Amino acid sequence: MLKKILAPLSGLVILGACQVDSAKTVVRQDGIKPVVVTQETGHDTDDPAIWINKKDTLKSLIIGTDKDSDGGLYAFDLEGKIVNKVLGLKRPNNVDIAYGFKLNGQLVDIAVLTERETNSIRVFRLPDLTPVDNGGIPVFEGEKERAPMGIALYTRPQDSTIFAIVGRKSGPADGYIWQYHLADENGVVKGHVVRKFGAYSGKKEIESIAVDNQLGYIYYSDETVGVRKYLADPARGDNKELALFATAGFVSDHEGISIYPTSDSTGYVLVSNQQNNSFMIYRREGENGVANEHKLIAEVPVSTLESDGSEVTAVPLGSKFPKGMFVAMSNGRVFHYYSWEDILAKIKDK
Repeated sequence: MLKKILAPLSGLVILGACQVDSAKTVVRQDGIKPVVVTQETGHDTDDPAIWINKKDTLKSLIIGTDKDSDGGLYAFDLEGKIVNKVLGLKRPNNVDIAYGFKLNGQLVDIAVLTERETNSIRVFRLPDLTPVDNGGIPVFEGEKERAPMGIALYTRPQDSTIFAIVGRKSGPADGYIWQYHLADENGVVKGHVVRKFGAYSGKKEIESIAVDNQLGYIYYSDETVGVRKYLADPARGDNKELALFATAGFVSDHEGISIYPTSDSTGYVLVSNQQNNSFMIYRREGENGVANEHKLIAEVPVSTLESDGSEVTAVPLGSKFPKGMFVAMSNGRVFHYYSWEDILAKIKDK
């Protein structure tokens, strides 16, 4: 993630900000205001995931990474307070969540993150953040470029098999993304490569990855180029790129991708226009009955600064988030929580 604005931004105001390390920061005057700003992490927030507590949604958690050689994994409540953390991780980047992983004969929820400096992914049980991977699962073994960055989890609907889709700092023009089947082996989560796929422009890197479990698609940001789309199920045997979209209107980097469903097959795909402090909105279902045609329908300005990772849920989370929550990383070692109603109002204004 770039730490310096690369181009002039419209609608900006210079403000003093207690939430950031520098004395002054650039915030969009026209940006939506977050409902909640979390407590600060130790170093540099990078990517959030939302864990829904199915027994009591008001006890749901935001799981977020703190990217540093002495980094961590944090759990925040819906008020933005830190309620748990795992420290001493070696540059954790992105994190995602899956429900119903079978471990020791029981179904558990898991958070899986990339640990860049150990060339591995880490697996933690939720909500207690207990490690269940015996120190990590090695990734990109045998490759010259191994440092993992992006990750998304795909749960195959027909058999609940869980896969990790992992990206890295750099790699080949084809086969940049590796997909791992996650499985329980004597109480420890292990990963086995089942697919290598995905085009890469070579222009910057691929970090943000998102999966649409219901429709069976993988999206990832090829930074400064666009968003690429593939089928998620390795059993389909189809590694063909379905779409390359979001190729225009970005100041520089394409970053966090989030998917908000309005039904089983409709909704929105949100992509961070990082250096413009905004999110570009596309229809999840495509356009005019063409599932892989994704045209820009709105650009939503936000108050986050150079947002890297983001996540969204349509599950109501109390009076502050009656139609769901959108979470975005922001400079200043924090995450911002937005009400989906505020995002939707901007979409409908366009």
